[in-house]
Amino acid sequence: MPREPKQPKTAKAAKPAPKTDAKGEKTPAPRSQSGHARLRELYQKTVVTGMVKEFGYKNPMAVPKVEKVSLNVGLGEATGNSKLMDGAVNELMAIAGQRPVVTKAKKSIAAFKLREGMPIGCMVTLRGDRMYEFLDRLLNVALPRVRDFRGVSPKSFDGRGNYTLGLKDQLIFPEIDYNKVEKVKGMNICITTTAKTDAEGLALLRLMGMPFRQ
Repeated sequence: MPREPKQPKTAKAAKPAPKTDAKGEKTPAPRSQSGHARLRELYQKTVVTGMVKEFGYKNPMAVPKVEKVSLNVGLGEATGNSKLMDGAVNELMAIAGQRPVVTKAKKSIAAFKLREGMPIGCMVTLRGDRMYEFLDRLLNVALPRVRDFRGVSPKSFDGRGNYTLGLKDQLIFPEIDYNKVEKVKGMNICITTTAKTDAEGLALLRLMGMPFRQ
């Protein structure tokens, strides 16, 4: 009996190379789509109805919404240790899912050994799906991990419906590996809304799940 010809071995598919940005640096991996979809659906089905009932909007399109979320890490110690800045950038990128921008000093201050142009922090602004996805993780995963958490202050609005939340520890985010953290860093999270008053902003964020202190 003639032997059947051997089938040629197929080459194993190579692993895709990590995506890089214009500077050749790795870009963060895409996030799960469920987070932003869940929070967006909550807004459309629950928040809009609740806001119309509470404030009597005649047009549902007039209901305030979250416009953007900004995360800002200040790191004055980085003037003497550049590695701290690299760590802050990588950690903020892991938390936000988007590469942050390094902020630099606008003027020199001799008392703090600070020169104009020195890196003093990093920040990132989230909009759209990434914004909703981050808010979903913040409200349902990160904040509940704060030790002895009793809610956030309802008094941190700016008079125009925008809310600022200060965090003392980046380790509450599960994306951060405790063993790789060189220094505990706090951050400010500013939630910008289209609300015209603090009362509207408070109601909006409360209905979206922000755990305000009673």
